[in-house]
Amino acid sequence: MEIKQTAENALSHSTVKAIINAPIEKVNIADWLFNLPDEEYQKCSTAHIAAGFTRTLAGEPMSINVETIGNALIIQHYVATEYRADYCRMLSVSDAITTNGRSKVQVLWELRATKLDDQTCEYTNEIHATATPEFFEFMKVHNISLTQAAHDRQIASDAHNHEETPLFAKSIEKKALTGSYGI
Repeated sequence: MEIKQTAENALSHSTVKAIINAPIEKVNIADWLFNLPDEEYQKCSTAHIAAGFTRTLAGEPMSINVETIGNALIIQHYVATEYRADYCRMLSVSDAITTNGRSKVQVLWELRATKLDDQTCEYTNEIHATATPEFFEFMKVHNISLTQAAHDRQIASDAHNHEETPLFAKSIEKKALTGSYGI
């Protein structure tokens, strides 16, 4: 069940954009994401450890991503709640592992392509992290305020998003133009 992000549970929100030098008609974000090779995912950020694709028991597409955000190892179980060529909405209740222990955060990842002209489009990579009830308990046990957790997560998430977004755009561009991966 999705947790609606509010001022009382927001950990971070980062939006980064990059240009894809390919016509929007050739771009297919869902196809790119659901077929993204592990090695290509790793090339898109120094913090990316592994990625794979599977399905939920109900048959919904799911991207499994392992990466570090700040000082946390994050295992994301992104279920596609909406997906098409120009937009994917991926929702995960992610495992967050730190030196203080393990908890869970909800991460909403939105990937979008918007036509700019006949030869280019804009790629938007938007990430929302939301505290779960388990994460609130984790903060309480470790005497961490939501303000501090949100501050730290915002800095780490935004830095990560600025690194991966232009490389995701280049990977999507190559897939659109050649049918193969590689940045």
